[in-house]
Amino acid sequence: MSHDSVTIGIVSISDRASTGVYEDKGLPALKDWLGRALKNPLSFEARLIPDEQERISATLIELVEAGCSLVLTTGGTGPAPRDVTPEATLAVAHKEMPGFGEQMRQVSLKFVPTAILSRQVAVIRDQSLIINLPGQPKAIQETLEGLKDAAGAQLVPGIFAAVPYCIDLIGGPYLETDDAVCKAFRPKSAIRK
Repeated sequence: MSHDSVTIGIVSISDRASTGVYEDKGLPALKDWLGRALKNPLSFEARLIPDEQERISATLIELVEAGCSLVLTTGGTGPAPRDVTPEATLAVAHKEMPGFGEQMRQVSLKFVPTAILSRQVAVIRDQSLIINLPGQPKAIQETLEGLKDAAGAQLVPGIFAAVPYCIDLIGGPYLETDDAVCKAFRPKSAIRK
């Protein structure tokens, strides 16, 4: 069976990385994880931008209009004055999807008590799902993939298990996951044979 090709927008939001003070680790982490998790042919629209609310909103709109059915951001979701990613994301939303942020905080709380300080949100704009992820590569993987025990059994589901069906529901491409990385959940009626 051939897999739908998909274009994914990935946005790393950091004042310091965007000006070259240090190397951005968010975009490589997203590309690596998505490349392992999805069986679809992937292309990426990658952006590295500063923590500026209007610029973030404009970038998200640009990626949606460019045909990205999924847009993932990393960085800028804490309580610091320059952390404005959630506000910029909500400003372009047609619908809020609060379950994604709730589950990301649940996963992260298994590791650090400061997970309650994270303000990640997820929204739908047109036929695109936009999700704010944490800033650290390890936390990105944990929130997308969830937690597994030593035998590989899922202890806490990651958020990506719900992403393919959400994209189905908003009219996007059929995303197929590698179950060894992250098993997508769809009702039986929504599974392609």
